Amino acid sequence: MPEAVALGERLTIDDVVAVAGGAPATLGAAALERIRASREVVEKALASGEVVYGVTTGFGSLADVRLSPDHASALQHGLLRSHAVAVGPELSPEEVRAMLALRAHVLALGCSGVRVEVARRFVELLAHEILPVVPEQGSLGASGDLAPLAHLALGAVGEGLVRVAGSNPPVPADEALRAVGLGPLVLEAKEGLALINGTQGMTAVGVLAAHRARKLAKSADVAAALTIEATLGTDRAFDPRVVGLRPHPGQQAAARNLVRLLAGSEVLASHRADHDIVQDAYSIRCAPQVHGALRDVCEQTVRTLEIELASVSDNPIVLAEDGEILSCGNFHGQPVAHACDSLAAAAVSVASISERRLYRLLDATTSNGLPPFLVNEAGVNSGFMVCQYTAASLVSESKSLAHPAAVDSITSSAGQEDHVSMGMIAARHARDCVANAEAVVALETLAAGQACELRSPLLPAPGTQAAIRALRRHVAHLDADRVLKPDVDAAIELVRSGELVAAVEGEIGVLE
Repeated sequence: MPEAVALGERLTIDDVVAVAGGAPATLGAAALERIRASREVVEKALASGEVVYGVTTGFGSLADVRLSPDHASALQHGLLRSHAVAVGPELSPEEVRAMLALRAHVLALGCSGVRVEVARRFVELLAHEILPVVPEQGSLGASGDLAPLAHLALGAVGEGLVRVAGSNPPVPADEALRAVGLGPLVLEAKEGLALINGTQGMTAVGVLAAHRARKLAKSADVAAALTIEATLGTDRAFDPRVVGLRPHPGQQAAARNLVRLLAGSEVLASHRADHDIVQDAYSIRCAPQVHGALRDVCEQTVRTLEIELASVSDNPIVLAEDGEILSCGNFHGQPVAHACDSLAAAAVSVASISERRLYRLLDATTSNGLPPFLVNEAGVNSGFMVCQYTAASLVSESKSLAHPAAVDSITSSAGQEDHVSMGMIAARHARDCVANAEAVVALETLAAGQACELRSPLLPAPGTQAAIRALRRHVAHLDADRVLKPDVDAAIELVRSGELVAAVEGEIGVLE
């Protein structure tokens, strides 16, 4: 059993990824005490008759409507029901688990004014693998991710649909809760609002996308090394004396990876004295610059997201030490939106350069002597021809997805909410651009592995040999046309799962 992640304490993206992947989560004693202290402030405000947004008033443009304490519970449940109107495909189980963890975490920071049992319910859902069905479209990114979080919260109170350990079709939430001995959660004043205000939707999706992008950068280096060998390229452009003159950390890391991946290559050694080709094409020579830019953007994105993990994005915010409840704008997702937009754009660049390398492998005029489309009897066989079409399609689609979402805003709530972040859209697009890039890099790996074998009897470097062995555990060498879809799917999973990089690292050590 993996170690439990303590919610309400400092979280890293690795902590969130762990919970998303099934690790348990807990609420410690300090977190529980913070929750109780903030709830006491809300209770005192209710007893005094103080006017508090969302507690004794309506929401959004209805903030000037006064409500009596008798309406408190109905108001909070009605808020969830009316706001749970997201549409589109469901978020993945991993994304929903991350949202559940982050929702409990922000409540445990002690500024939301809910009861302990409310925060505890999200931990219980994680423990019992009861995952609310959360459609991914419908958030404006301020007042946070209202619609997706409302769907998440409905499952917590026993309404809406949930999946239990991946159940298909989904089942009613109240049935799932009863099956594990949990009753419906009856919300009190402030609690419904606390469950839907915040950036936990965009942050959850963005964190998982950033984690995948970090792995993608390593996979791209492996694919590039295979292509460099297969096309009789050179590693001279990656010389640390040259790369060191432009000290972007990501560029230097990628160049060091390529030097290590290509070390000991018989293929590269076979043409070191050949001066016919003075320089490789940009897609070969500039791989560290492009792959490195993704690394640098990833690290900046992670810094932004980890600040968000440490943030209270509720409204209004309960200041327990001062006994005050203040309205604010911490729910606005602009920092996360810009970070995710940048991640999407960087992922597209990696996909684009990978597709260009794939093209060079398949074109007999640029591959330095490889057969057209890397197959015998080209013409009778099409080989990997249409793999490049698929890669080109994914790159083109990603260029559209990478249009920055954060530059848009649409006024809502009768003009009260007149500037929004579109952060959830940015996060979803970042995720999709990373997924497309994974597929493109996998297609390059599939073709480059074949191409390296066509250079036999010359052997690739130990690092790239390990990559080819990992590929061949799932995909056979292509001698003549066959149904390629299973090969493509296997190559994508090889990249996406991390198996490709793990195989290489088992041979030459951890890549940067």
